[in-house]
Amino acid sequence: MDKIRIGVVGTGHLGSYHIQKYLKIPGCVLVGVADLVEENARKAAAGCHCEVLTDCRALLGKVDAVSIAVPTGAHHEVAAIFLGAGIDVLLEKPIATTLAEANELIALAEAKSLVFQIGFVERFNPAVTALRSVMGRPLFIESHRLHPFFERGTDVDVILDLMVHDLDIILHFVKSPVETVDAVGVSVLSDKVDIANARLTFTGGCVANITASRVTGKIMQKIRFFGVDGYHAVDFNKRKLVSLNRRNGAGGQIEIAENPVEVKAVDPLEEEIRSFVRAVADRTPPPVPGRDGRDALELALRINEAIVRNRERAPFLTTTSLHGTTGKARSQP
Repeated sequence: MDKIRIGVVGTGHLGSYHIQKYLKIPGCVLVGVADLVEENARKAAAGCHCEVLTDCRALLGKVDAVSIAVPTGAHHEVAAIFLGAGIDVLLEKPIATTLAEANELIALAEAKSLVFQIGFVERFNPAVTALRSVMGRPLFIESHRLHPFFERGTDVDVILDLMVHDLDIILHFVKSPVETVDAVGVSVLSDKVDIANARLTFTGGCVANITASRVTGKIMQKIRFFGVDGYHAVDFNKRKLVSLNRRNGAGGQIEIAENPVEVKAVDPLEEEIRSFVRAVADRTPPPVPGRDGRDALELALRINEAIVRNRERAPFLTTTSLHGTTGKARSQP
């Protein structure tokens, strides 16, 4: 096909990065950017020589594909506009806020044979790419995704904001149904859960312990896989992988040695967007399809349900709720 006409909807923190990456990819032309706040759109599009819009519908008929980086609550509405119009979509995570919304988007894409990719950028982290070459069958997984507090992202809880990245990675590598979910979570600075821990057991025997926080002083983004074959640790932030394996040493003795795995120096977001562009150009399935986004959302919602169940057993947490207050006084209507 000729050059792919691209639009970007949502020009906040992440949408601005999408714009920058598209400008670096041959075969793309950025046609326009849209944001409800015109000043944000103009700032993000400065020097791009593209249209600046406040209504994303104005992109219809002008683009072949779009990146959507609007707040989570608007994912379904905006993505449905473009999928319904036959336009390929790269939708930032999470896919939606409910399974019904996710199912509708997937059905729209499948009915029109569209490329529908979910923006799980950690799939393209070079440490994760390298991990695929050495990963065996994990038996225990431990992950921590800890961030300082930022206002952006607080339209959803920390499970959908941060933990969902690790849920997607774990589902990608375990490839086994989740049998049980136990979790606890509390609100600290927002009116939704800001710190959460979940323990998952899979039918294949694997157990995962997952912690996410958006009220931590320093950033920590790590996941560790333990198995019969060895130990693998990914530092998402530093894009590093430590991989240790059991092998026969001198005299036939068992020893632990580091696997010589190459971790390439690549930009995960750029790799993600390049993969989307390739799928659009070649009409091939995207590496992170809508159904993967649905699976991660379903697990995130199960974790939220487990948090609610545990609150019933913890009276000191009853002043907080998934959609309630943080214990501050609220005026009555």
